[in-house]
Amino acid sequence: MIQEVIVTTLNRQGVPHIAPMGIHAHEDKFVIRPFKPCTTLDNIAETHTAIINYCDDVRIFAGCLTGRRNWPLKEAEKTTGHYLECALAHCELEIEKIEDDDIRPMIFCKSIYEVTHKPFKGFNRAQFAVIEAAILVSRLHMLPWKKIEEELAYLRIGMEKTAGEREKEAWQWLMEVVEDFKQGVIQA
Repeated sequence: MIQEVIVTTLNRQGVPHIAPMGIHAHEDKFVIRPFKPCTTLDNIAETHTAIINYCDDVRIFAGCLTGRRNWPLKEAEKTTGHYLECALAHCELEIEKIEDDDIRPMIFCKSIYEVTHKPFKGFNRAQFAVIEAAILVSRLHMLPWKKIEEELAYLRIGMEKTAGEREKEAWQWLMEVVEDFKQGVIQA
């Protein structure tokens, strides 16, 4: 199963990095598969720790892809690192091994500590739309423009029907990036 989460890591200097990622999860084992080049991959290679954040504030997913990475953090309990202050739950990981690959290495991890902070009350369609749009934005350079337009048109329906203020803000950030990309594609 792939879960859309926020992964927090630290570099050797202790500077935190926050990134949305789809991770493969099976019980207390996880596989993180970042695309190269990637700060998350570099940090994990340096420190051998990472934290999974389960979060329903989709502004963080959108924000990380649009240059907004300054989200409040708290100190981890059992590992060196930080988790998101707004996390509904977090899982502190230990890295077991890294299998290198030219495009997407596989980072095998196990949970060493997991805690729930608040209950998860479900996603609405707008939250889903923002997460899916964030994934599209992370792949703008890999997908045909027609596919991007079609997907966003469909996702916009859920946004218009169910969005709250957080979702509207996150969607706007993503659409600004899409528009900038579109202008570059059209002018290129």
